[in-house]
Amino acid sequence: MRARIKSAMSRAKYAAIGAAIGAAVGGLISRNAASTGGALGGLTGATLADIRSNPDGVFAEFRSGSDDVDESEPEPESEDAGATIELADE
Repeated sequence: MRARIKSAMSRAKYAAIGAAIGAAVGGLISRNAASTGGALGGLTGATLADIRSNPDGVFAEFRSGSDDVDESEPEPESEDAGATIELADE
């Protein structure tokens, strides 16, 4: 239950931040654009929070607690690692 509440609060926080940014940008144009910008910003913020909360999602490699990188085997060096490109004189 605690995890569900934490997830809902995170989603609400991102939605509120997105709505504030969208309304501020829309407010530079007009009052109607501020309303629309707030709605779209809130939807975008909630969607971003939902994507971000997924442990295997898009941002998994950017998390500080994620040590999924296997450093036991170094990446093989390619044969052209030190190659240079020569341009022909015209």
